[in-house]
Amino acid sequence: MAGEKGVVLLDLWVSPFGQRVRIALAEKGVDYEYKEQDLMNKSELLLKSNPVYKKIPVLLHDGKSICESLIIVQYIDEVWSNKAPLLPAEPLARANARFWADFIDKKVYECATRLWKLKGEEQEVAKKEFIEIFKLLEGELGDKTFFGGESFGFVDLALVPFVAWFYAYETCAKFSMEEECPKIVAWGKRCMERESVSKTLSDPTKVYEFVLFLKKRFGVE
Repeated sequence: MAGEKGVVLLDLWVSPFGQRVRIALAEKGVDYEYKEQDLMNKSELLLKSNPVYKKIPVLLHDGKSICESLIIVQYIDEVWSNKAPLLPAEPLARANARFWADFIDKKVYECATRLWKLKGEEQEVAKKEFIEIFKLLEGELGDKTFFGGESFGFVDLALVPFVAWFYAYETCAKFSMEEECPKIVAWGKRCMERESVSKTLSDPTKVYEFVLFLKKRFGVE
């Protein structure tokens, strides 16, 4: 579709980080042009747009690039501020949301990657750590509908793309998120009721196929 004021997203279909941006754009009702990237053969546009990290996602807005998913989401929230606020208005609540989004950024992906890359005792250590991370997140969620209360927001958006990866993680490391972290699973189902989420997240079986491809590529079958 045609981009609003030159809005272009460089992304990869399965990327949970890119999906954060797509959900944010959907929540705001922003039209944009989607450009799928081949990370095995990075495009000149990607390398030019993100010369430091050379990775997706990258948002191009009127020819200017914004990189790193949570920074992009905050940019979207500020530029299209007239609809669906993603960050709370109150400074302390904003700081708390940023803290937990940063926690997710630092902890979830790295630990989750070890679930399919490692075997045996090392995988068991990663699995224990992964469950501990999500139990901490369950504690923060508590009995709230979403992490920020009744409204879907920044922390939800940071975490929810990983829900589509749960099946792959569970299958590779032989555990059940439903048994270990039922509140997170229930929260994920509530998030999936939102069109912005359900239309963005990948099919879990497709994600698992992608993980099998990665395992083969990295020689960890």
